[in-house]
Amino acid sequence: MARLDHRPGRRSRHPRTASMLAFSLAVGLAVAAAPGLALAGSGNGAIVTAAHRVNPPDGTGTDPAGEPGDETPTPDPTDTGPLPTSPPPTVPETSPPPPVTTVPAPTTTAPPPAPVTTAPTTAAPTTAPPPPPPAPPAAPRPDGPAASPVGVQVTTGDVALSPAYWNARSTVTSLRVTVTNTGRVAEEIRLAYTLPAGVTDAGTKGCAATGGGEYRCGAWTSGPGARFSTTLRVRVSGQAWRQMPLSGSVRVSASAAGGGTVSDNEGFAVLFPPGPPVPGIKLQADEVAFDISGAASNLAVRLGNTGAVDAAGAVEVVLPAGVTVPTPPAGCVMVDPTRTRCDLGSVPAGRTAEVRLPVNATPEAQRDAPLAGAVVGKLDPRSGRARQVQMSFRITAAAALATPPPSEPAPTGSTGVLAAGAAAGDGGGMSSVQRTAVIVVVVSTVLVVLALTLATTSLRRRMTDPGE
Repeated sequence: MARLDHRPGRRSRHPRTASMLAFSLAVGLAVAAAPGLALAGSGNGAIVTAAHRVNPPDGTGTDPAGEPGDETPTPDPTDTGPLPTSPPPTVPETSPPPPVTTVPAPTTTAPPPAPVTTAPTTAAPTTAPPPPPPAPPAAPRPDGPAASPVGVQVTTGDVALSPAYWNARSTVTSLRVTVTNTGRVAEEIRLAYTLPAGVTDAGTKGCAATGGGEYRCGAWTSGPGARFSTTLRVRVSGQAWRQMPLSGSVRVSASAAGGGTVSDNEGFAVLFPPGPPVPGIKLQADEVAFDISGAASNLAVRLGNTGAVDAAGAVEVVLPAGVTVPTPPAGCVMVDPTRTRCDLGSVPAGRTAEVRLPVNATPEAQRDAPLAGAVVGKLDPRSGRARQVQMSFRITAAAALATPPPSEPAPTGSTGVLAAGAAAGDGGGMSSVQRTAVIVVVVSTVLVVLALTLATTSLRRRMTDPGE
């Protein structure tokens, strides 16, 4: 009778090897499919998030609530129809445009030659060699971007109110805007502006409201170097002073065939006179100006006691966003990042107390200048009623007057899509999502190779096994 070869140990290893093989293959295939899913999920999330950022919910431009007892502020008109096709009337400007505020290169002059003290000689004078010809202008780099032929600049005045404002329910005044075609070609120029709470348009021709304090106007056709101005008529509510400081902005965009689109913007301040008028108190605040370096500036505030008795004086300074008092002087405390309160002590009758505060501004705030700040002055005598008055002051910055070099506009798209595209094209680097995808692909490839190696080894063992 033949003897059967029974090898339970070798036969019991085969099912485990097959199970491990199947498990390794399943893991490798699942990990290999993961990068595509991860990329798809991250891309959709970025676009959805960008869509929410680009399209915020309505209601962001509503006026803030005033103090108790204030009359309801005049609501901003909403869009009632298509945008106008004709621009506002303009006046040509003959005066030269304001100079560009940049740091000029230092010029050095050679000192005068020292007088010759030796006796002249009778030899023929030698002729000095002619100076070398000036070097030709450097040619533009072939790999650099070509300068855009389109350019535009806008400058604004301020909405300055006279003391008659305190006797009227509302005041109609004007805002002067000057536009310059700084490009080399004819351009189509459009204007838009934003008015703060309590300020509305008073019927500017060629402009219409788009909601949330925004207004847009028709387009001008302007030749290269042309400079013109237009006047925006605005209405300031009689209760707008309760919400000071108030600032707005004006924006222009210029486009030309084959030249792309460029834009420029500048802010403006709504300046209220000291008031409401109260006898026995006087308040003054100087303008704050930042130079081209952007270094800290100073704000001087003077509170005068024009009454008949001494009074305790105090001032409170309210600054716009991005402007702060980094180190309050003695007697002053920071109530919040935009509000500083100073105790001036006793102010004798007929005297004036002064306080100077250092002021800083972020680069963004300086680019948005002119801006407006507010000062509240208080006098509290030992006997009699306390007196209070407030006013606004102007904040300017030389950085806002510097004209940036024109640049081609970025493609229109959501923030998330543009960010991903910029990261992918930045010097050939990879974004974090791309790096993660590469790592996952490498790991999945290693796992697949390992699974195939195990499968090959198992098959070779089975083929070389003489009992199989």
